[in-house]
Amino acid sequence: MSGLGGLNKSDKGIVIGLVQKQLPNVKTPNDLANETQKVCELVSKARNRMPRMDLVVFPEYCLHGLSMDISDEIMCHRDGPEVQAFQSACRENKIWGCFSIMEYNPNGNPYNTGLIIDDSGEVKLFYRKLHPWVPVEPWEPGDLGIPVCDGPNGSKLALIICHDGMFPEMARECAYKGANVMLRTAGYTAPIKHSWKITNQANAFCNLMVTASVCLAGSDDTFNSMGEGMIVNFDGSSIVEGNSIPDEIITAEVRPDLVDEARITWGVENNIYQFGHRGYVAVKGGATDCPYTYMTDITKGIYNLPWDDAVRVKDGTSCGFPAPERLYKPSDSKN
Repeated sequence: MSGLGGLNKSDKGIVIGLVQKQLPNVKTPNDLANETQKVCELVSKARNRMPRMDLVVFPEYCLHGLSMDISDEIMCHRDGPEVQAFQSACRENKIWGCFSIMEYNPNGNPYNTGLIIDDSGEVKLFYRKLHPWVPVEPWEPGDLGIPVCDGPNGSKLALIICHDGMFPEMARECAYKGANVMLRTAGYTAPIKHSWKITNQANAFCNLMVTASVCLAGSDDTFNSMGEGMIVNFDGSSIVEGNSIPDEIITAEVRPDLVDEARITWGVENNIYQFGHRGYVAVKGGATDCPYTYMTDITKGIYNLPWDDAVRVKDGTSCGFPAPERLYKPSDSKN
């Protein structure tokens, strides 16, 4: 279905480009400005390389790198100059884009935030990472849920970030809200390579949904990110897989209309429908109860594993962060 990487675009397809951006090393506002300019230049590169590309996707930490520095001076705002530059790049190149910022939070630690901007420069989706990669990442847990938006040519887009994709509930929520293409941006390094591939495939197959995922690439002289742009079809088969080359753009065409068709016509392995209609051959409409203890417990605020008390790592002290004292209050920071 890749259409030779999108060179042969069909009437109902969308061409996605995944940018394995060079891992940056950002310490100052000037560094941040330089990386913003580079991202915008890569938007132009994507457009020039593939004139029929619909959506260009940048990895998590495409501006900030992997230092985990939460200094106010290098944090971004949702309407700040970095986002405005991304909007201009999408508008000038007439292309949709997905970008990453570390967002200033006046009420706590910064958010790890992703945005989808349309080809007229309008922000269509704004997402804050729900599951920071603990104990390594210091980011505030997201408070906006998992939004979806209408995308180009019949697509409905969702965005999750890195560690989010290790939780099957995240992809399920994207699909449950109607997404037929789920983007996953990341800054993962080599030890996660196998987990990255199998979760991208499982998230696609279990939800009859295309997944398009990309990591940073290259080295900042401390870390090495893995690249590994990857687009998976709704049957779990890989359409294209990338490499570890920095700034390489991995491309393919996907068909949101075929996702929508499969969700309606499949009987065997229509898992996202069957999850809420258990055993419909035996009972009319299937069983629609919730037999899952972890779901009912988490809604009651009493999620507790049988080995909960024995878990050793429950804060970020092992990675140099002080143990937090503040409790999570989403209403303090939602805007």
